[in-house]
Amino acid sequence: MPPGPAATAQPATAKPAADGAATANPALAPQGPTGASRITDSVDGVHIEYHVYGAGDPAVVLIHGWACNASYWREQIAPLAAKYTTVTLDLAGHGGSGRNRTDWSMARYGEDVAAVVRQLPNPHVILVGHSMGGPVALEAAPLLGSRVIGIIGIDTFKSLGLPPPSPSDVQRAVAPFRTDFIGAMHRFVPTLFEPDANSTFEREVANDMARAPAPIAVASLVSLNSMDYRTLLPAVHVPIVAIDSDLGHAESEARIRKILPSFRAMKLKGDGHFLMLQDPKRFNPILLREIDAMTHASSPDNAH
Repeated sequence: MPPGPAATAQPATAKPAADGAATANPALAPQGPTGASRITDSVDGVHIEYHVYGAGDPAVVLIHGWACNASYWREQIAPLAAKYTTVTLDLAGHGGSGRNRTDWSMARYGEDVAAVVRQLPNPHVILVGHSMGGPVALEAAPLLGSRVIGIIGIDTFKSLGLPPPSPSDVQRAVAPFRTDFIGAMHRFVPTLFEPDANSTFEREVANDMARAPAPIAVASLVSLNSMDYRTLLPAVHVPIVAIDSDLGHAESEARIRKILPSFRAMKLKGDGHFLMLQDPKRFNPILLREIDAMTHASSPDNAH
């Protein structure tokens, strides 16, 4: 989502096991009142707010994008929770989560996701990340070991396999947001929509993202656009799928498959960056299909 080359309530009580699973693993059941707000602490003590819906394994963990929050997944909760445990969270500095942090790196955000997953009884997890949430999922997966059975990126991963931009290029891309965050956001958000997009929805997104805490958003943007995926991907050993809009540059599947042989990407033509909100009737069945496929492939009956 961001510009530049990368554009693309209960405290924890259970002690984590070595691979990140909770020590206790009770039979899966609805986690308290549907959608009840919960809180856990990330590794640096920042509280992370999350919600759990439905029941079933795997747990599908929905990770929002840059300057967004868990509400951007509102159209996916009902269809996913009808079949799977479905989890939304606010990354630190976003939504209802804490801001008492100085390191706004993708690695720290990955710790936020891992902290939430460690509170779930599910033996298996699929991480779904929109925009910045995709790289965050890549950071979280190695922290959770064999519990993660797949990663689905939503309009993200287009720069996988490319060298990171130079520090000067990153600072140049971020400079407008340092100078005039609200104005830059209102100029940037329209580029995430197709020309005939709903203008009211476009304004709502721009207004919402412009309310993000500017210092946190800028620091996150620097970290995101500085990522070197080539050093991160060797630690990720699960299938990765991308569901993309046709805005912006297309990913090079041939390049990505050199480092991720099983990588697949599919494109929803005519949709913008927020395809999960703009076109849920078309998007949701595709997302469910990919979750079902990852779940089936990971079952013991299909192990080779």
